[in-house]
Amino acid sequence: MTNDRNENGLILALNGAGVALAYALLGISLWLSTEVPLSTKGFWAMGILLLTLSLINVVKYRFDQRVSEDRLRRIEDARNEKLLEEQLKEEF
Repeated sequence: MTNDRNENGLILALNGAGVALAYALLGISLWLSTEVPLSTKGFWAMGILLLTLSLINVVKYRFDQRVSEDRLRRIEDARNEKLLEEQLKEEF
């Protein structure tokens, strides 16, 4: 179990570095492009930031949904196991 956490941490760190690098390269690209007006650069930057926030929310809600479904499945499994135990005790 601890090994899974280390691997997840490494994957999260790599993804975070990738996102930071992408933002840095995009910022440099927007800064160095002289043909594009400043207002257009601002709209592009706002759009990219809002897209990032939306993607974070989608991932969070999907994760929360998966955790909720897993919790319900475990509750149903425990209930079914208890019912089977009771049924077996009644038969013997």
